Amino acid sequence: MTSLELYSKGASVWVPDPDEVWVSALLLQDYSPGEKHLRLHLSNGKEVHYPVGSPPDLPPLGNPDILEGENDLTALSFLHEPAVLHNLRVRFLDYSNIYTYCGIVLVAINPYDQLPIYGEEVIDAYSGQDMADMEPHIFSVAEEAYRTMTREEKNQSIIISGESGSGKTVSAKFTMRYFAVVGGAAQQTSVEERVLASNPIMESIGNAKTTRNDNSSRFGKYIEIGFGKQGDIIAANMRTYLLEKSRVVFQAAAERNYHIFYQLCASRELPEMRSFKLDAPERFRYTSQGGEMQIPGTDDLSDLERTRNAFTILGVQPDQQMELFRILAAVLHLGNVNIQASGRSSDRGYIDADDRSLAVFSKLLGVDGPQTAHWLCHRRLAVGGEMLVKPMSAQQAVDARDALAKHIYGQLFTWTVQRLNSALRNQRGQTKSFIGVLDIYGFETFDRNSFEQFCINYANEKLQQQFNRHVFHLEQEEYVREELAWSRIEFSDNQQCISLIEGQLGLLDLLDEECRMPKGSDESWVRKLYDQHLTSKPHPHFRKPRMSNSAFIVLHFADMVQYECDGFLDKNRDTVFEELINILKASQVRHLVAELFQQQGNVSSVANGSVRSGKRATREHRLTVGFQFRQSLQMLMDTLNSTTPHYVRCIKPNDLKEPFLFDPSRTVQQLRACGVLETIRISAAGYPSRWTYEEFFSRYRLLLRGPQSQDQAQASCRQALPQLIPDPDQYCFGKTKVFFRAGQVAVLERLRAERLRVAAVIIQTQVRGWLSRIRYTRICWATITIQRYCRGALARRLALTLRHSKAALVIQKTFRMMVFRQLFLMIRQATITIQAFTRGTLERRRYRLLVAERAAVLLQARVRGWLARQAYRRVRTAVVFMQCCVRRRAARRELLKLKSEARSVERYRELNKGMEVKLMQLQLRADQEAREGVALRETLQAEREAARAELEALRTTIRKLESLKHEKPQPCSVISEKEVEERRRAEEKAAQEILQLTQELQALQRDKDSFSKEREDLSARLHEQEKAQEECVQRAVSQASAALRAELDEERRKYQGLLREFTRLEQRYDNLREMSLLTERTKGHRRTDSIQSLSFEPLSPTLLSPQSLTPLSLSPIPSAFPSPEEVRRVSVTSPSFERRASVWSCETPLDQLMEVMDVAKDPAVKMKGEDLAHAYDAVRVANKFLESQLRGQHSRGEEELEALRRQLSQAVSVIPSAFAPETASCPPRPKPAAVTGLLECRKRDASKLIKNLITDIRVDGALSLPPGLPASVLFLCVRQTDCSGDQTHARSLCGAAVTAMKAALKKHSNDVDMTALWLKNACLLHDLLTQHSPKRTLDSDDVVPLTSDMSDLIRALSDLCIQAYQQLISITEKRLQNMIVPAMLESETIPGLTGSAVKLGTSRKRAGSDPRGVGGDAPTMASVLRELGGLHAALSRQALPPTHMGQAFHQLTYLISASALNNLLLRKDMCCWSRGMQIRYNVSLLEEWLRSRGLQAGGAVATLEPLIQAVQLLQVGKKTEADAQALVQTCTALSSQQIVKILTLYTPQSDADERVTLNFIRSVQGRLKGRSDGQPPQLLMDVRRVFPVTFPYMPPPVLHAEQLVIPDSLKISFLRRV
Repeated sequence: MTSLELYSKGASVWVPDPDEVWVSALLLQDYSPGEKHLRLHLSNGKEVHYPVGSPPDLPPLGNPDILEGENDLTALSFLHEPAVLHNLRVRFLDYSNIYTYCGIVLVAINPYDQLPIYGEEVIDAYSGQDMADMEPHIFSVAEEAYRTMTREEKNQSIIISGESGSGKTVSAKFTMRYFAVVGGAAQQTSVEERVLASNPIMESIGNAKTTRNDNSSRFGKYIEIGFGKQGDIIAANMRTYLLEKSRVVFQAAAERNYHIFYQLCASRELPEMRSFKLDAPERFRYTSQGGEMQIPGTDDLSDLERTRNAFTILGVQPDQQMELFRILAAVLHLGNVNIQASGRSSDRGYIDADDRSLAVFSKLLGVDGPQTAHWLCHRRLAVGGEMLVKPMSAQQAVDARDALAKHIYGQLFTWTVQRLNSALRNQRGQTKSFIGVLDIYGFETFDRNSFEQFCINYANEKLQQQFNRHVFHLEQEEYVREELAWSRIEFSDNQQCISLIEGQLGLLDLLDEECRMPKGSDESWVRKLYDQHLTSKPHPHFRKPRMSNSAFIVLHFADMVQYECDGFLDKNRDTVFEELINILKASQVRHLVAELFQQQGNVSSVANGSVRSGKRATREHRLTVGFQFRQSLQMLMDTLNSTTPHYVRCIKPNDLKEPFLFDPSRTVQQLRACGVLETIRISAAGYPSRWTYEEFFSRYRLLLRGPQSQDQAQASCRQALPQLIPDPDQYCFGKTKVFFRAGQVAVLERLRAERLRVAAVIIQTQVRGWLSRIRYTRICWATITIQRYCRGALARRLALTLRHSKAALVIQKTFRMMVFRQLFLMIRQATITIQAFTRGTLERRRYRLLVAERAAVLLQARVRGWLARQAYRRVRTAVVFMQCCVRRRAARRELLKLKSEARSVERYRELNKGMEVKLMQLQLRADQEAREGVALRETLQAEREAARAELEALRTTIRKLESLKHEKPQPCSVISEKEVEERRRAEEKAAQEILQLTQELQALQRDKDSFSKEREDLSARLHEQEKAQEECVQRAVSQASAALRAELDEERRKYQGLLREFTRLEQRYDNLREMSLLTERTKGHRRTDSIQSLSFEPLSPTLLSPQSLTPLSLSPIPSAFPSPEEVRRVSVTSPSFERRASVWSCETPLDQLMEVMDVAKDPAVKMKGEDLAHAYDAVRVANKFLESQLRGQHSRGEEELEALRRQLSQAVSVIPSAFAPETASCPPRPKPAAVTGLLECRKRDASKLIKNLITDIRVDGALSLPPGLPASVLFLCVRQTDCSGDQTHARSLCGAAVTAMKAALKKHSNDVDMTALWLKNACLLHDLLTQHSPKRTLDSDDVVPLTSDMSDLIRALSDLCIQAYQQLISITEKRLQNMIVPAMLESETIPGLTGSAVKLGTSRKRAGSDPRGVGGDAPTMASVLRELGGLHAALSRQALPPTHMGQAFHQLTYLISASALNNLLLRKDMCCWSRGMQIRYNVSLLEEWLRSRGLQAGGAVATLEPLIQAVQLLQVGKKTEADAQALVQTCTALSSQQIVKILTLYTPQSDADERVTLNFIRSVQGRLKGRSDGQPPQLLMDVRRVFPVTFPYMPPPVLHAEQLVIPDSLKISFLRRV
């Protein structure tokens, strides 16, 4: 298959577009040779006919979708401009990736936004990694340069180029920051700090706002960062090129002058700046021409403060800084000097004598004002051996003034660079190699191009030539390494254009020649150019514009540029009159002014120009700007050619400075200009696609014939390729790889897809036949089943008909019987009903009589019962009331008790004042309700009394009536109507009264019930509120306790960090002392022992607690000790010893400091070098001062800690007051009079004991000892010494033991077993001393307290435990660091899972990268588990508690998880399904190992959760909305940025997999916005995070000497048992 056959229906091609440059289209029909048009379907839906004259006119083919967003542009199947542009656009817009490789070039697109990809965790992730494995990044290029330098010991260069606003300066800053962190071992020393501090200074004096960039560098710089033998930064040097001095006096519209001028104007109100007489920038001519006074988002005042701090770091004294600012302010005032025209024809210029700006300028620089005014308007000429003074015109005087301002600024810029270089000079040894960072302007073309653009484009021509030759050289090296039969690749060499500029009679030669002419002009120079390069010898790269005679055109490699010749000669001369320079040299007030111009005659700067005097000299004519720039550029090229270059091409995506806005036309223009497309062209001219034989076999094995085996991959490839690609020129076989020309991989992919299609058709045929047979079998079975069910249904229907007929007969018979029976029953029921009614009437009559008689009896019974119940209720009410009173009194007592107990939580009651107010309101309301209830109760009682009285009256009346009734004779049969009426009225009245009383009684009862219910509700509410208040108090107590615990953890973490820093500083101090000893030995001097020479120091530095590290402002002698920063500046950056001595002797000499700090002069230290002696004494003073600070702060920290503990104990635990008297009355416990089972060590044997037991103990012998034996022996000796009353000897013995343990830890700093041994002994000795301290012995009757105060030694042992633990973790971390990524991510524990999944277009290794060795054994999970097992065995051997082991493995598993996850987030090749399966299996091995040893309880397994969720994210489905929802709910341990990054990096490794769509990623992002997970916003995890360690107090059993088994190998038989 040929490449023309790829133009088939459905193929993707690229067609030109005026707006988008290139647009994608699909072929609607196959292309046949000879056709004149192609039918294309554009991406916007239109159908067009593309003209095709011949096969070379065919549109470029598009790459497969699987290559979309590829990291390396050279890995694309089709290498051409549209493919490059599309890949950059997809990575920039869709995936927010601003970095892309293009072979050896890193393409960096300016995002115009702050991205979280430059933190220290990112630096850690890229440090030590292979460039080809990681995502493209500026740190990857820096790491590649650093590794190549350290491996090959060859100098490196990083060339950063691009047009203004593309991000060159930012890239250079991040590169230097990476070197500062990596070269400084994560701790910035003075040199690294100064290298970074040079950036704000150079930005302020060399950067300005332009129309294209708010912080544009107006000069080029090359910074050489020197490294020592250990790979640390020890020096730096900066070279600058072509400062744009014309910007000092002129700015175009919407542009600014250099930042430093606006920073000075913004700080004019500062007290030290008021003498400069500055004003707003609008008031100065040199800062107001562009009309832009402020840059959005910047603060000039804070920027000046940052600049001043950087000057201070670099050793520039404050008085020198003020001199520098004074000169800059004078330049601003010089621009405001008003030069007026006078004379008849206005041919003379003059300056008023009272010109304010001139007066301020003269005062600031200390020069004579009238002389300055005179020589600004006059010039001196040599005529006939005589010196004449000639007046100048106003315009010439203005030009002279501007030339002076530019010259002053140029000299100041040069002095600043020299000052920076002197500060960055090597101070710590000889530089072994260096890495140069070149931040230089890119190719520039404007509407009007002048001398600056000419020099810039000339420099880019030279750099492009060097770049082309280097790329070509690397391509040929690859072919030679693979032993290919190759022909020379032709590439476009721009030597002709360079010769046009710098060759003999070139543009620069003719320009310098014209500058030598007395009456040379721009017009005569351009005519010479026309004559030389158009008429006599026409040059292919030189042209003349059609409409102009004062311009010329140069055809550069990037574009055709037209230069206007106006101003070329003046800018090339860059002269200033000698008389003005002499005036500045004569400045007696300002030393810096005289220094700037005194050096001019001795040192010639690159961009200073020349001084023009009345008498010309040939020597001065050669010092033109063009000549100097050519020399400096040649020096730069020589430097670059002697180093290994690395290229960074910065691209500006749009001119609007909008974030993530992509302008294709501007991008293509820069890609053509910066050489990226040239790299593509050189690659495409050879064999751009390269596959190893194993990768080719894995990908295209289905195209091979015959027996296939992985071992025979190369032979199979050599045999099959001629059949697949007939043209042998399209491929070539190397030693380890097979090479293809551009487009051949697409041909193979087409063949592979066709083979897969044929195989799919065969599979479909078989599957469809099988499905058809299955379907026929199912139809037959269904037919038989339907027939069977139909016949059964008919039979059941017949049986149902027969049953219905029989049922009808039975129903008729039963219905007739039922009808007759119902008639009989109805007649019978009627008869019974009549009888019942009749009998009922008779009975009711008799019943009424009984009711009438019973009514009176019932009424009497009810009244009597009611009276009895009232009496009972009164008694019960009184009893209840009495109970309430008693209970109320008890409740009040309980309340008072609760109030007294609640005083301990007054802090929390203040937090709940609102609740107390509410409770008080409820209490008041309850009291009011109670009072109302009492009032109602009293009213009820009164009503009851009234009712009782009335009832008694009624009873009396009834009794009277009854007595009258009995006394009366038998009534006659006839009663008068009057009596009947009276009786009826009396009964009615009594009934009404009884009814009324009953109603009132019921109303009172209802009121009582309501009051009772309300009281119960109120009581329940009060109970709930009390319960809620109690819960709130408990919650507040728990929150406060949690806050206190968190604060305690944070303080513990800070304390341990300070302890780690203290250990590091102590190690540096020891290194300095050893270096001093070595220096003295080499000079022939003898030194005493280190213990004797440092006798002024305390017994052991371990006795100091790093918790006491405080700022120097808290120093007890703040006025007597300079800050460490001041000491470091003076000792490193000061150019002479006198300045250092002046700093030390200004107020506090070193001798006075040593007297104040009680540091004796060391008579044994006799150093000849004053600097070394001074540094040594300074270190001693600093160490003593640090000791005093540590002691004071430690005591304060202990007091605060005790106060916090007391508060916590008061808040959490409440001791019942009932036990207080008993506790107070308990007499002190009696202590035993004597202690037995101790070991006695005499004073003369103390050093021998320490030596045999700790210092000289061997590793093999130490591991065979019982756990904690040295600590037990030491404690028994200390205990016996303390019991004997010799407290001083006990303390000294214990202190010597602590010092010896610390020395043993340093001695075995890389031994896990020995570190675990001393960790165990330090912990045991700490617990024993704590157990026998007076504070602890009160809890036990069996422990006799020590009489000596061991609190400081206990603290020292606590610090020693932390140091031993940190050393143990550090040793294991160093061993695991290089194993984590290969073992967790790269090792294939499941064989064959990823072997066949080779991605199409596998990117080749970058040239110069250092891939991991194939021959060596790569670390696996077994290696990691072996290291962890060694640590676990060491800890178990020493019988350390499980809590210690859990904390150690919690820290280590966090490191493993964070390192693996960070690497996964930066490697595209790891983000696939098969690799996720491998990683998950590796993590499961680690989980199983941790659980098998019972370490899951300490949080070790929980730290692996982010990594587990990340690999699960690679394995789950990523297509539907349900998948997105499940993904968000599952990945709770990952941050939103990490989830999106993994989805973006996900790359399918096989045809069965698909890339994650952008719609799915956006859906996930939308769901993640609503998730409030407390995850940090950064992308990567902090690998340097350290969890605080705690050593809980565990009282050991009581020790006796008889229990110890002391081997003879320890040689401590001199100890005596007592």
